[in-house]
This record gives sequence, C-alpha cells and structure tokens, in this order.
Amino acid sequence: MNHAQLRPLGRTGLRVSPLCLGGNVFGWTADEDTSFQVLDAFVAGGGTFVDTADAYSAWAEGNHGGESERIIGRWLAARGRPDGLVVATKVSRHPQFRGLSAANIHAAADASRARLGVEAIDLYYAHFDDADTPLAESARAFSELVDDGRIRYIGLSNHSPARIREWMDICADQGLHAPVCVQPHYNLMERGVEEDLVPLALERGLALLPYSGLARGFLTGKYRTGGPKVDSPRSGAARAYLDDPRAALVLGALDAVAARTGVSPASVALSWLSDRPAVVSVLASARTTDQLTDLLAVNQLRLDEESAELLSEDSAPRRARVW
Repeated sequence: MNHAQLRPLGRTGLRVSPLCLGGNVFGWTADEDTSFQVLDAFVAGGGTFVDTADAYSAWAEGNHGGESERIIGRWLAARGRPDGLVVATKVSRHPQFRGLSAANIHAAADASRARLGVEAIDLYYAHFDDADTPLAESARAFSELVDDGRIRYIGLSNHSPARIREWMDICADQGLHAPVCVQPHYNLMERGVEEDLVPLALERGLALLPYSGLARGFLTGKYRTGGPKVDSPRSGAARAYLDDPRAALVLGALDAVAARTGVSPASVALSWLSDRPAVVSVLASARTTDQLTDLLAVNQLRLDEESAELLSEDSAPRRARVW
C-alpha cells in the first residue's frame, strides 16, 4: 500500500488524503464490479477519503437515488472498513428527501446510514442551500445529528459565503455544532471563490474540499481545439471551456509542467489545487482504474514554486479593462 501524507481536516480529529475519491459515477457510468475495483485501487494507492451523496445518481435512467451509497456500503461490507477511511455524504437532492427542513435532514441521514451500512456518517453535508427553510432550523437539525451520534461532523456545499457566515454565526450564538468544511466548485478554470470564500474559510478555520478539480475533465488535456471527440457524458461541458480566453494558456502551462515533472496534466492540475490556501483535499472521480492512476499522483506530488506560479498566472481570471 502506498501511504499518502495525510492532512488534518480542519478542527476535527480526522486526517485525510490529499485526494478525495468522488462517488458520483458509482451506479452511473461505473457498474458495481468496476466501482469495487476503483475503490480497491484507491485504498491501495493511499486514499483515505470517499465522497458521495444520497442523490447520486437519480438523474440516470432507471435510477432512483442512493445508488452510489449502496455500492459503497456493499463494498465496505465485503472488504471490511479500511483503517482511517473517512466517508462523506450529503442531503437535500434525493427525490424522496429534498431540502433542508429538520424532518427531512433527520430522515435522510437515517436512510444514508442504512445504505452505507454505518452507525455514524463521518462527514455530512448540506448539499445545496434551501431558501425555503430557515437556516436556524437546518443548523439545529445537523447539530442534533452530532449529539445523537448519527454523524460526526458537518459540512456545507454550494452555499454562498454570506449564507455560510450566517450559518456559522447561528451556531456560535446558539451553542450548536458548526460546519467544519466547505465543498466549493474550484479549479484552475473556476477561481471565483478566491475573492470571497477562501478569505472566509481562512477567517473561520474552515477546510476547503473543492469538487470538479479537473473542470469536468477539461484539465486532463484531452480536450483541444480541433482535437478528437472524447467519449464521456461530460464532454460537452468540458469542451465549453475551450471558449474561455485562458484555455490555451492553461493547457500550455499544464503541458509544460507535466513535461517538467514527468506526470500527466491531470496530476498537475490537482496538485496545484491541493496546495491552495485552506484546501485540504480535492475531489475527483474515476469510472475506471486506468483513470484513477493519474488522480492518485496528487497524494504524493508537490509542485515547485516556479511551476505553481506559472499555473496561477496563466489561469488568473481576466478582468475587463477600465478606461
């Protein structure tokens, strides 16, 4: 087994690998046998952090939500839980458990625990904000789950910095268990969070666990102007990045650093992200063990200062000129 340099997950007692394996493909583009192979290879490669959601993958034909959790649960039952493995899941988008009302949070948590086959969920996220439910109600419900021993820690995903700050303030005022981490959309092509969310995370001691670290596959380098088609359900969204004025610069920088370090562009992109301020672990998914190989490199790879600066400069958002 390859051992990753584990990192503390915020102010929790958890320590996680720099790579977090996304489970959104399990039961969707990866069947159960392939999912088991990917999970086995991930653990063998030093991975200790798996992320899923109760809604995965309700969007696929014939699915109803919870497919990913069930596969992970059956894998845990078949293999035995690896030492130190951290499992995260989320609530708010399952067809039967929509929103963040207190009743829904409690019911969805129990359903997820049953599918995963665990007594307590290590990290439980509010997947998307729910404007129809008062934040205080949601915050209390999550805190009650910690008190009941049904979850260990709380996370937020797809919440604005203002709403995150409000949630944290409610917890401080009411003595509730507060979120310990945030899962934002963040990568070399999506850096808007650096203006507001990253400073908030540093201020409040929140760990950042970015998703879509490879920009839907664009940062693997497979998508090029005039290049061949890529067989992927995300190819349309990935190719859309080619319209960004920074695309050629970013791909060029990835190619240069990959050649210098002897690893793939995907490994470079994830390594850059893993070393950004407040970032603890980066999410990426693999529907085959071949795809996983490039991802696992982030557990060991650290970019030199020159390489990191090149990537940061060439991916910096371009602002309109003020005349």
